[in-house]
Amino acid sequence: MKRHDIVTIILSQAAHQEPPQKRQGRAFAPANIALCKYWGKRDEELNLPHTPSLSISLGQLGTETTVAFTEGEADLVTLNGKSIDPGSDFHCRIISFIDLFRTVEGPRWRIDTRNSIPTAAGLASSASGFAALVKALNDWFDWGLDPQTQSILARLGSGSACRSVLDGFVLWHEGSAPDGMDSFAERLDITWPEFRIGLWTLSTDRKPVSSRVAMKRTVDTSILYQSWPEQCRQDLARMKQAMEDRDLSAVGRIAEQNALAMHATGLGAWPPVLFWLPESVEPLSADHR
Repeated sequence: MKRHDIVTIILSQAAHQEPPQKRQGRAFAPANIALCKYWGKRDEELNLPHTPSLSISLGQLGTETTVAFTEGEADLVTLNGKSIDPGSDFHCRIISFIDLFRTVEGPRWRIDTRNSIPTAAGLASSASGFAALVKALNDWFDWGLDPQTQSILARLGSGSACRSVLDGFVLWHEGSAPDGMDSFAERLDITWPEFRIGLWTLSTDRKPVSSRVAMKRTVDTSILYQSWPEQCRQDLARMKQAMEDRDLSAVGRIAEQNALAMHATGLGAWPPVLFWLPESVEPLSADHR
């Protein structure tokens, strides 16, 4: 099944399918940090994961997107006020995604995106970006889609985007259906006002290899990946219990172990997938001496 098939099924049940009556659609979506990671796909077309994952949103850090028609003959994509080169990967991914929701004969679109986090540097900007885009489309076309359905649509753009449709602690169900309709995110009923995420910025440069490419390489070539699904499910069960107990130390330990295991599978790939900088390793070494 293709992404367009899923969009057709969902929009056939939407409240409104006429051209948008509003001048524009606008929405914000937070970035999210996975406490139990998403790493590897069972279906690359629909971004269906091998395992469930759990994240925390970053409040007001994320993406605000505005969608409207443009009078020009070509689509226009801007990032933080600057036009994006139509030949760039960023532009192509956005246009490929919005093509799922429009006819070829229709007017061209303008997509204005503003990130309050570094783009493509490891802070899940694609997650907040595609989530904000889906929410903006839902606002513009007045589809009236619930968060679960928006989560499914956002996943078609970027897997982790399904979690950024919501805020707080969010669980992404991996699902088992071939069409992915049971693979969506939902907000966990956990309130923990004292919980904080600290961000230590080492570099805002673009990652040397995208998460999408790194995942496929890891799944295809790393023998260590065979143990990842079981590791992830065990970590998730332990993480949910630690969160229910409000045990911050346990949450930290489990999140670190899960992250290190994920990175280990990448190091076992060929060519190896290495996201760390030298500055990343030093505090880890000090913590475990």
